[in-house]
Amino acid sequence: MARLIELTLNGRRRVDAVPDNLLLLDYLREQAGLTGTKTGCDGGECGACTVLVDDLPRLACLTLAATVSGRRIDSIEALGEAGALSAVQRGFHEKLGSQCGYCTPGFIAASAGLLRHNPTPSEHQIREALGSNICRCTGYVKIIEAVQHASRLLATGEAVSP
Repeated sequence: MARLIELTLNGRRRVDAVPDNLLLLDYLREQAGLTGTKTGCDGGECGACTVLVDDLPRLACLTLAATVSGRRIDSIEALGEAGALSAVQRGFHEKLGSQCGYCTPGFIAASAGLLRHNPTPSEHQIREALGSNICRCTGYVKIIEAVQHASRLLATGEAVSP
């Protein structure tokens, strides 16, 4: 069975027919052509597929596309403006927050969601917000530093969006 969904994807209104069992991850990658959101564990355990649904982090591998009709979805491709990096993207770049990069889109999306709701989080709040994202290459220190740096960039006005 298929249904029509209407949503705002990365700032653009879309109407698409989707099967009832289509995952948001597959909708983004296969139907919308947005491959920045990664398939990791396929079980909601790694966070590589994290996207923002109405500014809140959501695992796209556990979310049916039909359930986000009427919502605003931001994938990694939506972050940054007019070719400029967002605060979180700058933080990850400037503080070396990624190694192989596979988990990076999920970490950046989750971090942007955190900073949209709490622009000055404590280290504990950052760790808590990123607790469901897994990186197999780092010890997370550089990731935490990247989010703290992004927070400072927002506070000083050096960046306008998380």
